[in-house]
Amino acid sequence: MAKLPANILQGARNLLENCAGMRKGQTLLILHEGPDAGIYDGTLAGAIAKAAETAGIRAELEEVPFAPQAADPSPALARRMAAADRTLFLARLGDQIRFRPSMGPINPVVSYALDAEMLGSGFGQAHFGGLLEIKALVNSALATAGRVRVTCPLGTDFSGPGVRFPAAGGDCTITRFPMSVFTPAPASGFAGRVAQAGFLVGTGSHYYEPYAVALEDVLLVEFDGTRIVRFEGSRRDAQTARRHYETVGARFGIDPWFVHSWHAGIHPGCAYRKAAAENVERWETGAFGNPRILHLHTCGDYPPGEISLNVIDPTVEIDGIRLWDQGRLCPERIPGGQRILDRYPCLARIFADPETEVGLGPDGRLTLLRDDQSAR
Repeated sequence: MAKLPANILQGARNLLENCAGMRKGQTLLILHEGPDAGIYDGTLAGAIAKAAETAGIRAELEEVPFAPQAADPSPALARRMAAADRTLFLARLGDQIRFRPSMGPINPVVSYALDAEMLGSGFGQAHFGGLLEIKALVNSALATAGRVRVTCPLGTDFSGPGVRFPAAGGDCTITRFPMSVFTPAPASGFAGRVAQAGFLVGTGSHYYEPYAVALEDVLLVEFDGTRIVRFEGSRRDAQTARRHYETVGARFGIDPWFVHSWHAGIHPGCAYRKAAAENVERWETGAFGNPRILHLHTCGDYPPGEISLNVIDPTVEIDGIRLWDQGRLCPERIPGGQRILDRYPCLARIFADPETEVGLGPDGRLTLLRDDQSAR
């Protein structure tokens, strides 16, 4: 393989060293999907293996098949993962099992940098440890708040008291790279409405047909604590949503009306430059880390549920302070935020000039219509 470009090498070293904590002489097991799966670029695994080699880390590559209904890795694969110093998923399997308790002792890494461009951009290069500090800062601000309110330009408006994060079991048992979201905030205590445009889509937990259903206009999803209580919007959209929730709930034998939690992107270097409609499964894997997207885990009393509600350009007010301001995360507005940015100039740069492309359609909203369909 030819010498890696400097930006890709830097992103890979951020993954290997700052995130995975690897050092010379160790073994990395890279589990990747086949090149035709359509989610991860086929050259990414080789590029990361090459970067590992330059750091004296031995990389082993193994293709893992995609299964819509993912289970824990087979005993043989689990043994291989346990034998390696660290395992890296370049495969949806890593995302599907990100909340499985069985992964805790192994603690693999799943990459949401889906191709070399993402890995070599500010998304992949921004210091992993700095983003962990941003995540901890946001978690602390939410947990100590008296009041939290979430709004958006389309009509989202829900609020509640300080977030009651669980003492254990509330976050992934797999390490995310890059660190892109804060810990899921339990829905208990929150109430209001979520404005949903474009579509309802799965969460990356299980894959089913249809994985996404189109909405013709803005659908308001009203919830009270952990319960969806009604849909408001066009009659057609309300029927579509009700039917979809009931179908997915029946398929998996789960409570369709359960609202588990919500969280937003914290990584302003995350960019998704294609329309979501071109590949909605890839979009929901790669775009969610941008602060312009906040999503709720619904349909099932477990994280991440089976249906995701996606809010574009959220404003998140914590005791009246706009920590998210119409899709822009402003950590400098709360105590400790500016100090983090001062310690990590790479973070300061991307927070000062955030990426804004998150896969929206030509009208500036999420849609299941491709550009070539919108004029029909």
